[in-house]
Amino acid sequence: MVKKPLPYFYVSLTTRKKIELNSLGATAILVFANSAKEDLANKRIAKGEQLFNILTTATLRKAKNTGLPVFHFSEENQIGNSFGERFTNAIASVFEKGFTSVITIGNDTPHLKTQQLKHTAKQLAKGKSVIGPSIDGGFYLLGLQKSNFEVGEFQDLPWQRFGLYHKITMWLQEESTALVKLPVLQDLDTEKDLKAILSFSKDLPTTLLLAIIAILRVNRSLYYTNHHFFRLFPNSFLYNKGSPLVSFI
Repeated sequence: MVKKPLPYFYVSLTTRKKIELNSLGATAILVFANSAKEDLANKRIAKGEQLFNILTTATLRKAKNTGLPVFHFSEENQIGNSFGERFTNAIASVFEKGFTSVITIGNDTPHLKTQQLKHTAKQLAKGKSVIGPSIDGGFYLLGLQKSNFEVGEFQDLPWQRFGLYHKITMWLQEESTALVKLPVLQDLDTEKDLKAILSFSKDLPTTLLLAIIAILRVNRSLYYTNHHFFRLFPNSFLYNKGSPLVSFI
C-alpha cells in the first residue's frame, strides 16, 4: 500500500500569536485545493492553469496571514474515492492532530479575505459553527467544531449535488448551538463565473484580473474583455513605454 504524503503545513507564530491561537480554541485552517493541473482537468475553464496557480497561492497567503496553522490538502494527500470521502477524511485528519475547530476553504473564492477567516475563528472560539454561502448554491467556507463532527453523517451529505447548501445548513443547525452565516461570494468553476466576477473586480489583485481577461480573450469573448480591460486599466495604452499588459489577438 502506497502511503500518501503528509499535507503541507504552514505555521509561523510568535509567542503573542501562540497565546492568541490558544484563545481562539486551537483552530486550524484546512485549504482543500487540488494542483493547477488537476483543477484544469476537472473544471470547465480552458487554459486555466496559470489562473489556478494564482488562486491557490493567494488563498494560502490569506490563510497564513491569520497566524493560524494551515494545512493544504491537494490530490497528492487526499484519501478516498469520492469528493465526500476525501473532504471528510481531510477534516478528520486535522481534528486528529488535536485541534478543536477547523476552518475549511477552497482556492476558488478570490473575494474571501483574511479578516473573514479571523472572524470565523472568533466565532468558533465561542462554540458557534460558520458557513459562507456561494452564489452557485454551494459554500466557500465551513467553520466546524470537533464536538459536532461525525464522520458518517458528514460524508453522507449530498456532495457536489443540487441542494447541498440546504442540507449542510440543516445539519449544522441540528449539530451546533448557533450557526453564523457569512456574506454570499462568487466562486470560480466555469468560464461564466469568470465573466461574472469581472463585475466585482474592484478588490481583486491585478495578476488575477489579467489571468481572467487572458482566458476570456483566448476563448473569444473579445468584446467583453476589451471593454473590461480598458475600464480596469484606462491608462495602459496612453503612452508607448513598453509592451502592453495583455496582448490583443
